[in-house]
Amino acid sequence: MSTSVFDMFTVGIGPSSSHTVGPMRAAARFVARLADSGELPRTASVRVELFGSLGATGHGHGSVKAVVLGLAGHEPHLVDPVAADPMVADVRAEGRIRLGGTHEITFAPDDDVVLHRNRRLDFHSNGMLLQAFDDGGAVLDKREYYSVGGGFVLDSDEAGRPVLVEDATPVAHPFTTGDELLGLTRTHGLSISDIMLANELSRRTEDVVRSELLHIWSVMQECVERGARTGGTLPGGLKVRRRAMALRERLEAATGEPDALHAMEWVTLYALAVNEENAAGGRVVTAPTNGAAGIVPAVLHYAERFLPGFDDDSVVRFLLTAGAVGVLFKENASISGAEVGCQGEVGSACAMAAAGLAEIMGATPEQVENAAEIGIEHNLGLTCDPVGGLVQIPCIERNAVASIKAITAARMSAHGDGMHHVSLDTAITTMRETGADMQDKYKETARGGLALNIVEC
Repeated sequence: MSTSVFDMFTVGIGPSSSHTVGPMRAAARFVARLADSGELPRTASVRVELFGSLGATGHGHGSVKAVVLGLAGHEPHLVDPVAADPMVADVRAEGRIRLGGTHEITFAPDDDVVLHRNRRLDFHSNGMLLQAFDDGGAVLDKREYYSVGGGFVLDSDEAGRPVLVEDATPVAHPFTTGDELLGLTRTHGLSISDIMLANELSRRTEDVVRSELLHIWSVMQECVERGARTGGTLPGGLKVRRRAMALRERLEAATGEPDALHAMEWVTLYALAVNEENAAGGRVVTAPTNGAAGIVPAVLHYAERFLPGFDDDSVVRFLLTAGAVGVLFKENASISGAEVGCQGEVGSACAMAAAGLAEIMGATPEQVENAAEIGIEHNLGLTCDPVGGLVQIPCIERNAVASIKAITAARMSAHGDGMHHVSLDTAITTMRETGADMQDKYKETARGGLALNIVEC
């Protein structure tokens, strides 16, 4: 089994991969399960219960909306973000929903989606319980699901397995650690992107791999474009102003010789644009999560604008390398803020972006691994404390800062020889252990840190 680059980069909607994309997928899976078992026509009502972090921040993270959309048969990569809110409003107003788009039942989101703010299921803090009942109130089906980060969803049968993505396809160069990955590059004389591409070719042709990665890049570009040209305030009670458009206008209007940090201003713009779109429920690429969705696109845009020779091949190599690093985090630690704090989201994305940039700058595999290690090492201990349960403060600015960190990490590694004291594997292990030691209030519950100390207006 091996995690694919296309598991690390998926198209969805904001504001949260674990709280929006995951619950939508879980709800859709439950309805599909009812259809497959023949119980859907007998279903008269459905009840959804959200636990742990999902229950604590479900409204701010759009979890209730996501459940409604999933029950109605919508998928994160296909649902129209503009039409999503009106669709949910119609269900709330009419008190009815078409499960899977076909079977109509009574359904009141405010009553039939229950948020348990102080309870959690054993396996993971992002737990869900979905139940279907017949017209006499008897249970037709009951299933637990867990949104484990990045939009990945496990049911109760899958919980606890060492590999979270079910794919039994044998790959050319299997690896589970950074040391194994580097060993493969030395043995075969290949770059990290070459190793990842060879593995992807076990599932798809090279033309398909290339076209799908370039599609992911096009969605990132569209997201930056929308975010950079949309003003106003973000939804939610914080009334956070969107800043990307004003920054774009200032940068484009600037005259004279730019200062030495001109490139960093553009990086900030790219990251703000993506994460403002994410906070508004727009279409983004989960990379590897929605809360950290701005980092990889910002660094890729930096490369497009400021690196000579940037082309489609650069995009493919960047994303393959970043995906390989993301696999290491996914399989050896976590990318879930509810499980390990924001070090698992922004930290992993920073490492992925740093590695991807180093790769297309011509770094050796050892330098690429060093870049990734720097990226995560200097995000260790980062808490997830969203103010008001919204993916806005500190999430939006945090992506901009981490994007610049990633560029710094790549450039630092390129000036070295790949030799360093702390390995990427050691840093990932440390992240996992730090997350286990971190108090739950700092893990996407909006009960600690900034979320506790900022008064909502």
